[in-house]
Amino acid sequence: MNNKIDKKGKLRKYFLTLEKNSKNLEKLENVKESFDIGMNYIQMVLPVKKITKEAENILKENVDHNILRAQIREVKEKDLEIFVNLYNKAWLTSHEPFRALTIHDLGSLYPVPNLIMFIASVYGIDAGFMILDFEGSEKEFGIIVAMGVIPRFQRRGLGKIMALSAWEFFKNRNVVELRSEVYINNNVSYNFLKSLGFEDNGVNLYKSEDYNLTISNT
Repeated sequence: MNNKIDKKGKLRKYFLTLEKNSKNLEKLENVKESFDIGMNYIQMVLPVKKITKEAENILKENVDHNILRAQIREVKEKDLEIFVNLYNKAWLTSHEPFRALTIHDLGSLYPVPNLIMFIASVYGIDAGFMILDFEGSEKEFGIIVAMGVIPRFQRRGLGKIMALSAWEFFKNRNVVELRSEVYINNNVSYNFLKSLGFEDNGVNLYKSEDYNLTISNT
């Protein structure tokens, strides 16, 4: 098994894990059958040649002006606990399998080759996160692994600002295509990527062995 597959498997087991406990038992029951037969993720792509300056300006016009002041920084070791808290708060409102990330989990992932994590703050308040990666023999594909905004700052355009930041990051590294994937029932994330210009590019089926399913009585 090559390093890329090893890394993707490791990421999936951390970020796409469902833990059974009293707080998400109903969600677990709703997707249990999906774990048995596999879970579908829509593959989304955006060729770089389709990202024009006009498209960038349209995105900027559609966000809260306060959010335009957002500062985005790369995660350092001292930021790991902040990142964990943002991740857990942001995914409370998600529509896909989830378990709380721990500092131990993230410490096991950091650093991972080519994997870059960012924190977005607005007026000094940490409000969102994103995880970027590269694929391809020449690192020609830019991957948006995950992106989230805490409830207080949702629906104000911070996700689009982070998407623009991701685009700038990848553009400076000469990628030819942006890629991401969305759980088939996560309409919010799907519509968000579509609004950025991403296109459907098939569906991947992930079987139970691609996930961690842990049992807890808490």
